[in-house]
Amino acid sequence: MQNQSTITPRDLQALMSIGKPAHLLDVRSPAEHSSVHIPGTQLMPLDELDPVSFCRQRGADCSPVYVICQSGGRAARAIQKLEAAGVKECVLLEGGTQAWIDAGLPVNRGQSRVLPLMRQVQITIGAISGGGALLALLVNPNFAVIPLFMGCGLLMAGITGFCGLAVLMAKMPWNKVASPKGSSCCTVNS
Repeated sequence: MQNQSTITPRDLQALMSIGKPAHLLDVRSPAEHSSVHIPGTQLMPLDELDPVSFCRQRGADCSPVYVICQSGGRAARAIQKLEAAGVKECVLLEGGTQAWIDAGLPVNRGQSRVLPLMRQVQITIGAISGGGALLALLVNPNFAVIPLFMGCGLLMAGITGFCGLAVLMAKMPWNKVASPKGSSCCTVNS
């Protein structure tokens, strides 16, 4: 990951504004993409990313692939998968969609009322940990294993950059967006 090419949102916008070819690949969940996304992105959620299929779709297109997620973690993992499959010139958008928004650059906003995935994860971990702590205080001290388990999960997510709960939450029905008839989840363009 240390050798990974990166680009700032303003630099990417500048390249796009002068007509440089750029393939924008958004690896967030469909609900996150539906809520807000950079114009012209192709949606291919990380947990559904098939590098071979992606290469087949791209064909002879040799333009750089700018990989985008909410803040950078999922995009880094997607780049590893794509590069392992032979995709050349993968570039990570520094800070992801959030940095793009913070820079005041244009986005397409949808009507999604779903909380961002990381907020869902934080609420879930907080609720389970708080409930476990209360049970340990009021019912049986052995319930302290619940917040301990959740804390260890957070620690591992921080160390590895992989959050199993986020992957699970992304698969929940409220985080799925129905595609219109005749379109595929991998070709959502705006």
